[in-house]
Parts: sequence; C-alpha cells; structure tokens
Amino acid sequence: MSTRSDFGTISTLLSDALSQFAKLFQNEVDLAKAELAEKVQRVGWAVGFLAAGAVLIIPALVMALFALSAALMAAGWSPPLSYLVCAVGTAVVAGALFAVGMNRLDARNLAPRETISQLEKDKAAVKDMVR
Repeated sequence: MSTRSDFGTISTLLSDALSQFAKLFQNEVDLAKAELAEKVQRVGWAVGFLAAGAVLIIPALVMALFALSAALMAAGWSPPLSYLVCAVGTAVVAGALFAVGMNRLDARNLAPRETISQLEKDKAAVKDMVR
C-alpha cells in the first residue's frame, strides 16, 4: 500500500516539476522576445542615425568642399589637385561615419546576454531538480 502512495507522490512531484519547468521556459521565451525586440529597436536607431548623418552631411559637405577647393585654388593650387584633396578629406569623414554606424551594429552588442545567462541558470536548476 505504501508503494502505491509513494508512486503517487513521486508522480505528483514530477508533474509539478515539469509544470514549473514549462512555466520557466515560457518566461524565458518571453524574456528573449522582449530582449530581441529591444535589440531590433537598437538596430533601427543605428540605421536611423546612419541615414540622418548621410542626408544631413551631404549639403553641408558639398558647400564646404567647394569653399575648400576655392581657397586652395586662390592659394595657387591647380583645380584638379584642390578637388582631389577635398575628395580624400570627404572619404575620411565618410569612413568615420560608417565606422560609428557599423560599431553600433556589431553582433556582440546585439546578442541577448540576459536571456543566455538566465537559460544557463535554468539549465542548472533543471539538472538539480532531476537529481
């Protein structure tokens, strides 16, 4: 008689443990969704900054390049050389803008660290429950 009662207790405990694990897993899935949504928003902001920087820098850069070219020509430089110097300067500025944007899109910054950490803890907890 005692073994039947023990079997019922064990199955109840096992059922409770599996139910708690299912709830825990669902909570982790919800956390992952929230964290990934935050990362997607971050990517959106990074792309927005890149686009805004590209749109706003173009007219200002064109005017600045014309002014610089005119100043170089007034100082005695040949027109092709003054335009080349301005083009190289523009390439450096563009490279810096792209570097900042790419840094914000770095995969290491977008990984769901909290979810991964919590899943590791959950894995250890489930192992302890099964023992």
